[in-house]
Amino acid sequence: MHEEAQFILDYCKEKMETTIEHLEKELLHIRAGKSNPAMIDSVMVDYYGSMVPLNQVSNISTPDPRTIAVQPWEKKMIPVIEKAIMAANLGFNPDNNGEIIRINIPPLTEERRKNLVKQANKEGENAKVSIRAARKVSNENLKKLLKSGLPEDMEKDAEQIVQKYTDEFVKKIDILVAAKEKDIMTI
Repeated sequence: MHEEAQFILDYCKEKMETTIEHLEKELLHIRAGKSNPAMIDSVMVDYYGSMVPLNQVSNISTPDPRTIAVQPWEKKMIPVIEKAIMAANLGFNPDNNGEIIRINIPPLTEERRKNLVKQANKEGENAKVSIRAARKVSNENLKKLLKSGLPEDMEKDAEQIVQKYTDEFVKKIDILVAAKEKDIMTI
């Protein structure tokens, strides 16, 4: 394969892999009724004047399927962490006993589950749009190479590879979204 065409293919695949990684992170943030430390990954805490992720000032665990436990490394951080969890607007009510902060994850209503499934599907659609955009950019770049001397059969082969990547990654998206949907709807 022509060096520049191979570069375009590698770039395309890398873009699509990044899209899948992003989708996986986004789906982790959609709660499925079971506790998961990733549910509070976005919480930032004021630690001596610097905003740092919650997991850098505490240990986060899930002692049972309905609870997230946050064990600060410094006791004086408890009120700061509690405030940060409330400010993150995740719909959680933290409760502390002076040692540890517990977040009870309420069971999901049927309506809430359906909304979360819609949200998961929307994330999947956004990922597919991103995959198709990567395909489009790659194909445009291959056309430019064709004009600057790339043999036509190489350009066609490269386009077929780009399409193969597209199909492969769209299938991965469908699998991830279906698994998340099943997870959300499982009571």
